[in-house]
Amino acid sequence: MEITTVKDCELERYITNIMLDIGVPAHLKGYHYLRDAILLSGKDMEVVSSVTKLLYPAIAKRFKTTDQKVERAIRNAIEVSWARGNCETFEAMFGYSAASGKSRPTNSEYIARIADKVRLDFKAM
Repeated sequence: MEITTVKDCELERYITNIMLDIGVPAHLKGYHYLRDAILLSGKDMEVVSSVTKLLYPAIAKRFKTTDQKVERAIRNAIEVSWARGNCETFEAMFGYSAASGKSRPTNSEYIARIADKVRLDFKAM
């Protein structure tokens, strides 16, 4: 099943479950921005190659904020999940975790990896 044929609510629910498993706190603004970023990236992987020109402005427009605030909020959500999240899930998804001593993935790496997982998981269905 292609990701473009899946309803947005199903995709959002699936992405939400992944994010909660990783440990992204739902009370952060970056949580909502990150979920939208993953959703948009899953549908069109081109946006990941240009997060500052395509992805952040699209999310900022939707939430009526600035690109810079979107980037910062997403970075903060990733930092919090990296520090407090489930190490086993990070190991499985990224191949490393905070426990292995590596630094956190960049915003675009994080978004691209989760979006790719979502795309592949829905393709396998």
